[in-house]
Amino acid sequence: MKNFLLILALHASISYTIPVTTDTIFEKELLFAKIYLKKYFGLDMEETPLNKVKGNDPVVQKIEEMQKFFGMKVTGTLDSTTLEMMHKPRCGVPDVHEFKVFPNRPRWKKYDLTYRIMNYTPDMAKADVDYAVKKAFEVWSNVTPLTFKRIYMGEADILISFASGDHGDFYPFDGRHGTLAHAYAPGTGIGGDAHFDEDEGWTAGTRGYNLFLVAAHEFGHSLGLDHSKDPQALMYPTYRGVDPRQFHLSQDDIKGIQTLYGRPVNRPPISPELPSSPTMKPDVCSSSMTFDAIATLQGEIIFFKDSLLLRKQPQNPKVVVDLLSSFWPSLPSGIQAAYEVETKNQVFLFKDTKYWVIRGTKLLTRYPRNIHSLGFPSYVKKVDAAVHNPFSRKTYFFVKNDYWRYDEGSQSMDRGYPREIAKFFPGIGPKVGAVFYHNRHYYFFQGAKQLEYDIFLNRVTRVLNSNSWFRC
Repeated sequence: MKNFLLILALHASISYTIPVTTDTIFEKELLFAKIYLKKYFGLDMEETPLNKVKGNDPVVQKIEEMQKFFGMKVTGTLDSTTLEMMHKPRCGVPDVHEFKVFPNRPRWKKYDLTYRIMNYTPDMAKADVDYAVKKAFEVWSNVTPLTFKRIYMGEADILISFASGDHGDFYPFDGRHGTLAHAYAPGTGIGGDAHFDEDEGWTAGTRGYNLFLVAAHEFGHSLGLDHSKDPQALMYPTYRGVDPRQFHLSQDDIKGIQTLYGRPVNRPPISPELPSSPTMKPDVCSSSMTFDAIATLQGEIIFFKDSLLLRKQPQNPKVVVDLLSSFWPSLPSGIQAAYEVETKNQVFLFKDTKYWVIRGTKLLTRYPRNIHSLGFPSYVKKVDAAVHNPFSRKTYFFVKNDYWRYDEGSQSMDRGYPREIAKFFPGIGPKVGAVFYHNRHYYFFQGAKQLEYDIFLNRVTRVLNSNSWFRC
C-alpha cells in the first residue's frame, strides 16, 4: 500500500508507463479516475492510452480542473487525496462553480409544479418515502414562490423513480456507493425528472443514504441549478451525511435558486385551479391566536390547531399549513398534547384518554393506547400539555393545576407526583395550554401569551405573544 501511495504521489509532469503485468491496483485506479473524469468533467477517453499520463495529457488537465472545482491544491497529480474525493458517493450530474445554473438558464415558466412518484424503494416504508420527497420539495418552496403538488396519475412536471443499472436514459447507474442519483434540468419530456439508484441503501435516518438529503439536491437540478463549489451547499456534488433534522439551506443555495425564481414575497396570486380555503389559512397573526398542542418533529415545530397542522422551521419565516388527516388519516382532530423524544425518533400525541406514537413519520399500528397505561390515576381524563427534557430524559405531563413526571428510561411515573405547577415552575400556571422544548428552553402557552422558561435557571426569561414564532 505504501508503494501504491508513492506511485500516486509522482507529479503528472513526469512521463511514465505502467507495466500491465504489475501494479494492477494502480491500473484499476487510473481507469477509475479516467472514467470519473469522463463522466463528470468531459474527458475524451480516446485521446490518452490507458497506461500513460503525461504532463501535456488531457487527463492532467482534467485532474487540475477537478482539483480546482473542489477547492483542492491544484497539482495535476493523481494522488491519494484526489482519488479519495473521486471515490466519494455523489450526484450523477456533471461538474462543469459558487452556485451555477445550467447553460441557457433553463427554468420552469410557471410557479405551480406537479410531481409523481412512479415507484418505491423496498428499503423504506412508502409513507417515509412520500414524506422525504414532500420535505425535499419544501426545501425549495420555503425560499421561492414555487409550490409542488403531488399527483397520482398522468404526466407530472417532475417524475420520480428508483432504478438500477441501465434504466433507459443513457446514463446507467453504477451500483452501490458511486452515483446515488441524477436529475434533469427543467424542460419537456424527461426534463425535471429525478432518478435514484435502487442499489443504494436508502433510509429516513442517518444510516445508509438519507433520501431526503439526496432528493433535495436532485430537485435543485430539476429546478435549474447546477453544482456548487461551496462544500456547505446542498448543491455541492458529493453526499454529506448530516442529520436531516439539523439541515438548512446555505446562502449559496438560496442565492442560486432565487436568481431563477425570486423570493417568496414575489409569489403571484394563487392560480384559479388551486383556490385558497379559509379553513386552510388561519390568521396566525391574530392577537387572539391560540393552539391546541405544540411539539417538534425532526427539526420542525408543529402547531396543532383543530384539524390543521401548522409546520414551521425555526430559521425560516414561512409557515406551511396542512390538514392533519393528510399526514395521519386515522388521527382525530383536536390533539390536546404532544411531545417529541428525539433519541427514540418518536412523537407522542394525546387526546382525552388515548395516545398515539409516531416513529419518524409513520403512525405505529399498535396504538392508540389508554393514558392510564402510563401510570396516571383513574381520575385523570385528559392531558392538557406535555414536554420532554432531553437532558434528564424526563417527560412532564400537565393536568389542570398539577403536573406528573415520567421517566422515559424506566417507562414509569416518578414517585412523589403530582405536584403543583405554580409551586415548582415559578411564574407558570396555574394551568398550561400547550408547551414544547427548543434550545434549552420550555415555551409555555397560556391563551394568547407565551412564556420562555430557562430549564437550567428554572425561571421565566421572556414573555411573548403566542404567535411570535410566525414573526408577526
